[in-house]
Amino acid sequence: MKLKLNNAVLPLIGVNILFFLLQQIIPNFTTSFALISRNVWSEPWILVTSMFLHGGAYHLLFNMYALYMFGPLIEQRIGTKNFILIYFLAGILSSLGFTLAYPTRAAVGASGAIMAILGLTIILLPNLRILFFFVIPMSMRTAGIVFILIDLFGVFSPVKTGIAHLSHLVGLACGLIYGYFLTKKKKKFYRKFSSSSHMDSDDINEYLRSGRI
Repeated sequence: MKLKLNNAVLPLIGVNILFFLLQQIIPNFTTSFALISRNVWSEPWILVTSMFLHGGAYHLLFNMYALYMFGPLIEQRIGTKNFILIYFLAGILSSLGFTLAYPTRAAVGASGAIMAILGLTIILLPNLRILFFFVIPMSMRTAGIVFILIDLFGVFSPVKTGIAHLSHLVGLACGLIYGYFLTKKKKKFYRKFSSSSHMDSDDINEYLRSGRI
């Protein structure tokens, strides 16, 4: 099957790159749109704008690489509308979680939203083989456990790394929960329509993507 980048992945990557370029060109652009916890309640839009800012080229490259690799796989399976919904919902919830846990700190990055996409991949494609950190082969199921352990260690470690590990965990949880919901929906659908002779494979795939027949 030929993998397509569908409707959401490339635009999201493009907006992230555009914001990063603006960060380099416009003075104070980052501080104006970053997630500054004490400002969230007076400037709620920073819950969204901070998702498109990054702390450096490597930060941007790593996040966009993950989005490019896993985003199309998930968008094809759940549909563009659902993909955009979980991307932004997880990003916003991740930002809120960070704000509540760290009321005096600031953060930038798309990691919470992208961790949700990884969470969905873990649930929907648990046996997908990847190279963890480009070196260690493992399934997405195993990688999910490693992700959780790394971020839990980061949350409780006395050493501050500058990485919003809590936001990662919130985003991953959003993806895992939504993925679980989708698998239950799929099983219920197959049980309900397993004996229907008027539905072909295209009907089934369309329903699983969008919930419509």
